[in-house]
Amino acid sequence: MNNKEIIDKYYAAANAGDWQTWLTLFDDNVVVDEQLAGHVEGIAVLQGAIGGIERGYSKFINTPQHIVIDGDTACVVSHISAANASGVPIEANVANYFEIKNGKITYMANFHDTRPFDPFVNQTFD
Repeated sequence: MNNKEIIDKYYAAANAGDWQTWLTLFDDNVVVDEQLAGHVEGIAVLQGAIGGIERGYSKFINTPQHIVIDGDTACVVSHISAANASGVPIEANVANYFEIKNGKITYMANFHDTRPFDPFVNQTFD
């Protein structure tokens, strides 16, 4: 898979809720700087987050608007249309930065306003 295909598959898998395929795109030693979760290292942390994503969102669509790929780096500007578990809408503009080596995402950072995600972050479950 070339880098464009990896980026396309990242968004296709996330939008389909196919988190197992999404996980295969990352290197085992991936480093992620995530606006809500903070700095995380290793695929195990991402694997552990899948349950929270599945439980916390009733809808999650991340639509790329601009994709720039330069060698082993990529930046994607996108729009997220989501809803928390009880259906409260979330709309946010996002930028994701990727580093890709040997066909795997080795580093990713995302940048967005955190306030639109309050319905996700502040929800409680019984």
